[in-house]
Amino acid sequence: MRKRKKTYTCGLEAALAVIGGKWKFLILWTLSNQGSKRFGELRRAVVGISEKMLIQELKELELDGIVSRRDFKEVPPRVEYAITSFGAELAVATRPLCEWGTRHIKRIGGLPTQIAAE
Repeated sequence: MRKRKKTYTCGLEAALAVIGGKWKFLILWTLSNQGSKRFGELRRAVVGISEKMLIQELKELELDGIVSRRDFKEVPPRVEYAITSFGAELAVATRPLCEWGTRHIKRIGGLPTQIAAE
């Protein structure tokens, strides 16, 4: 079976393919603002993410060249994750969206689609 490159219709579609979903965006944001982190530090910084999901998302971000993984080859294991230059460029592009969300955070929290049922 041959693999074909994905063709995107616009740049936004391509960018969302890399950071689609809630967790990748938050991992990217954390690493771009707080610097490199060990796995446990990253898990605590990205509130609400499960260990399984963090592992999966980090593997995908590493595969796509957004995040780098450095294994120190120590016992106990020590691994550190950092943003790459490719990922840093993406993080800069997401900054205006984060700023917009911050300006409107209270309004967004009260939107009908955002109110959780009790």
